[in-house]
Amino acid sequence: MEGDEEFMKYRSPLVSRYASKEMAYNFSDKKKFTTWRKLWILLAKELGLPITDAQIQEMESHAEDIDFAMAAEEERKLRHDVMAHVHTFAHCCPSAAPIIHLGATSCYVGDNTDLIMLRDGFDILLPKLARAIDRLANFAEKYKDLPTLGFTHYQPAQLTTVGKRACLWLQDLAMDMRNLQRARDDLRFRGVKGTTGTQASFLQLFQGDHDKVEELDRKVTEMAGFKKAYLVTGQTYSRKVDVDSLSNLASLGSTVHKICTDIRLLANLKEIEEPFEKEQIGSSAMPYKRNPMRAERCCSLARHLVALLADPLQTASVQWLERTLDDSANRRISLPESFLTADIVLSTLQNITEGLVVYPKVIERHIRHELPFMATENIIMAMVKAGGNRQVVRFLSEEIRPLLEPFKSKMDVKIELEL
Repeated sequence: MEGDEEFMKYRSPLVSRYASKEMAYNFSDKKKFTTWRKLWILLAKELGLPITDAQIQEMESHAEDIDFAMAAEEERKLRHDVMAHVHTFAHCCPSAAPIIHLGATSCYVGDNTDLIMLRDGFDILLPKLARAIDRLANFAEKYKDLPTLGFTHYQPAQLTTVGKRACLWLQDLAMDMRNLQRARDDLRFRGVKGTTGTQASFLQLFQGDHDKVEELDRKVTEMAGFKKAYLVTGQTYSRKVDVDSLSNLASLGSTVHKICTDIRLLANLKEIEEPFEKEQIGSSAMPYKRNPMRAERCCSLARHLVALLADPLQTASVQWLERTLDDSANRRISLPESFLTADIVLSTLQNITEGLVVYPKVIERHIRHELPFMATENIIMAMVKAGGNRQVVRFLSEEIRPLLEPFKSKMDVKIELEL
C-alpha cells in the first residue's frame, strides 16, 4: 500500500523507537553534511588567499540546501563520499567551485565533524544525567529515615534505609557525571592538518610560511568552537579519542544496569515499584502482574551500550601507521549507537526515578520476619563485652538462631536506625 515503503526495510529501533529527536538529529545526514559545508566555508574564510567575498557568500547561501539525491549519485560513480559532496556543493556554487576543499584532506571535514558530533552529543547527555541525579536525590532525601533490610549476596543483612541505598546509586551516577564532563572537556579539534598530519599542503599554499599555517589551524579551531586542536595527528585524529568517549558511556551503562537490576529485585520483593500507567498492561496472560518493564528496558539497552566499547578498542589497535580505512564503516555504527543508546537509557532512568513507588508496610513486614536473626549479632557483641571469646560466642549464636524461629513473626518491636 502507498505509504508503507518505510516499513519494508529495517529501521534501527534506536531511532524509530527510542532515542530523542535532538540526539537522532545530532548524528543525522543533514547535520553531518551541513557541518562539512560549514567547515569548507571556515577554511575558505581563513586561508587568506585570493578568495572573494562573493565566493564566500555563495557558499554560505547554499550551506543548508543539500541535494541528497545528487550526492548519492555522485558517490555511486566516484566511490568516495567526501568528493561526492564536494561535487554536489560545487554544483550549486559554481564561482566557488575551484576553492572548495582547497588544501584539505577528507578527514578535515570527516574527523572534525565527528568531533563536533561527539561534543554536541555529550552536551545533550549531560543535562539528562543531571536530571536523573536530581530526581534520585529527591527520592533519597524523602526516604532517608525509612529502615529497610540490607542485602549482601542477596541475603538479608543489617538494616539500612531506603534513602541510604539510593545514595549508593547516586554516588555512581555522580562519578559518571564527572567522567562524561571530563570526556567532553578533553575533546579537541583535529584542526587543519594534511593527508598524513604534516600540514605539507598548506605549507605549500602559503609558500613555506609556517606561522600562517599555524595561524590557520588556530583560527579554524576557534571558529568551530574548540579551545584546542590536537598537536599531533596522522591522517585522522587518534582513535584513542573514541575509546575515551565510548568507555565513559559504557561505564554509565554499567551504572544504570546495576541501579535498574536493584529496582527489579526490589520489585520482586514488592518493596519498590517503578511507575505503572493506569492503562498499562503488565502481562498479556496474567493481569495481576506489574512487570518492571522500564527497568528491564534500561538493562537491555545498557548491556548494548557496554558491549559497544569493544568496537573502538579494537579499531584503535589496528590503525596502521598514519591510518587505514577499516575504521570508517565501524565508526559509522559504533559512535552514533553509543550516544543514541545512552540517550534513551538516561531518559528512561529519569522517568523511573521520578515515579518510584515505595511500600513501607511490606518493607516493615520483611524486617520483622528477619529481625530475630539479626538480633544474634547484638547477642555476640554483648557476650564479648562480658568477657566471652568471639569465636566461641559466634558458634553459640548459631545454636540460638533455631530457638528464635517460632517468634520471628510475632515480635512487636520499634525499629530505630541511625546512619
